[in-house]
Amino acid sequence: MLIKEQIHAAAREVGFSLCGVAKCRSLDVSRTRFEGWLASGCGDGLDYLSHNIDKRFDPAQLVEGAKTVIICALNYRNAITNGYSAEARCKIASYACTTDYHRTIKAMLREVFARLRQSNPTLTGRAFVDSAPLAEKAWAVEAGLGWIGRQSLLITREYGSTVLLGALVVCDEADSYDSPYEGDGCGECRRCVEACPNRAIGSERMIDPRRCISRLTIEREAVIPDNCGLHGWVFGCEECQNVCPYNHSKPIATLPAIAPTFDPRTMTEVDWQAMSDDEFATRLGHTPLSRSGRERIVEAIQK
Repeated sequence: MLIKEQIHAAAREVGFSLCGVAKCRSLDVSRTRFEGWLASGCGDGLDYLSHNIDKRFDPAQLVEGAKTVIICALNYRNAITNGYSAEARCKIASYACTTDYHRTIKAMLREVFARLRQSNPTLTGRAFVDSAPLAEKAWAVEAGLGWIGRQSLLITREYGSTVLLGALVVCDEADSYDSPYEGDGCGECRRCVEACPNRAIGSERMIDPRRCISRLTIEREAVIPDNCGLHGWVFGCEECQNVCPYNHSKPIATLPAIAPTFDPRTMTEVDWQAMSDDEFATRLGHTPLSRSGRERIVEAIQK
């Protein structure tokens, strides 16, 4: 059997900002909301989201014998977060200015797993960072880390919404589990809704990705409409996070592995357009920007 406090300690020692432990079950309420979102047409163009819904909300369908979901959160706030001038034309989401977080968090999760196996040698499980149909935000709420804000992001009391998530699904029970987060810290606040340049934030904490700048600039298959303003963003968008009160006066991330490796504030439109594919791969291939590629960024600049 796993000891919850040992799980929390292992996550802290590895460098995670937050950790929660939840018992495997089917998250039926979250599934119903997700299916309603798909039915509304908001998932058009994101066909993969309609696949494996059973696995997304019931980890036992994803990992045979699953008993416990361990959700870890990593604060990524840095100097670039909410650090652009109003005139900036080549804005990149601050989490994308570091080594690809998928690699970083996956390695950290594996280290947590290795530490747990020291006292549980037969423990089995899998680590996930956007690498499988697992509803990580819903499980973060279930594990007590925070609530889902109006902008559909997880909001934590300690770090706001500038956190990246990873999950360990393991095949053993814990001696106790963290309580699901109760309540809604957003209240009547609608700052994120009003700040969204393209009005992509709808009712019931649902996002229309057909309008969302983040999706339009990151997903290669997304078509950027000529009449869709990107407001200076060329990879991702943080407008809804920048105005969130829970993101004000929060600590800067201290883990070296999540520190920025370049500063887009020093780069101009000409710099991006003049960069060759080889130079892009050499300088930025280790970052999440490799997902969209140089041509996609240049296309966004020209919109």
